[in-house]
Amino acid sequence: MIVSWSPPWRDRRGRFLPFKAAVLALLFVPGVLCLYWLGTGQLGARPLTEAIHETGLWAIRFLMISLAITPLARALEWNGLLLVRRNVGVAAALYAVAHLGLYVVDENFRLGTVISEIALRFYLTIGFATLLVLIALAWTSTDAWTKKLGRNWKRLHRLVYPFGVVALLHYYIQSKLNVSEPVFVSGLFVWLMAWRLLPESWRRRQGFGVLTALYGSLAIVSALLTAGLEFAWYGLTTRVDPFRVLAANESIARGLRPAHWVLVATVAFAIVVLGRRLTRTPAPARRVPA
Repeated sequence: MIVSWSPPWRDRRGRFLPFKAAVLALLFVPGVLCLYWLGTGQLGARPLTEAIHETGLWAIRFLMISLAITPLARALEWNGLLLVRRNVGVAAALYAVAHLGLYVVDENFRLGTVISEIALRFYLTIGFATLLVLIALAWTSTDAWTKKLGRNWKRLHRLVYPFGVVALLHYYIQSKLNVSEPVFVSGLFVWLMAWRLLPESWRRRQGFGVLTALYGSLAIVSALLTAGLEFAWYGLTTRVDPFRVLAANESIARGLRPAHWVLVATVAFAIVVLGRRLTRTPAPARRVPA
């Protein structure tokens, strides 16, 4: 067994980092609130069911946030943000474990029933498979495992991308008819994957005008694909007319649709990135020796 551990609020040199400690504390907030609401009877007529949903939601949210950290850090040129990526990813795995644990409690610890349900229900099967992958990624996230696995470490941790899709599918099925939040999260996931596919030189070394066009195009494409995903889901899995859903994206008269929110979020991010580039203090020129 490999044992190499340091407190998650310190860096690799053992120095205390206030930002890392603050993020770590925030990761506990949803769980503490859920326990409080559960203990005080504020989760409705089926409190355990609501707690199961809440922990599952936060598992997916933290998974998506962990995937967003690298693009945010690179685009904002904020390397310190990378220090919390591991903590957020481990939090996603822990909330997923809590999600399953509460389901076991809700089934009165009848493990045979739990196993049969996971085996027979497709959305539970893929959810459990995602949980196993998240546990494996969290367990091997330490520096010691990185050295031990070598190149295989990256291969293993790239499973987060396909299983991110699987987690979203589980989210869609779990949400039943109203899939507004899964669609919105899927749109952000599309943006993140599109950003990762761009060459590094495109993301960093282009002029302001090119970057504006690049981020603007990513925002528009992500929003359009989000509307397409919503259309496909309703058309393939429900009796709701998908064309009516698609038509709702052509106007904001009845409120913003998930595709609109994806456009707002990605354009806002683009504005922040471009503003950062405009206000960045240029590095002083180096003197060339005579």
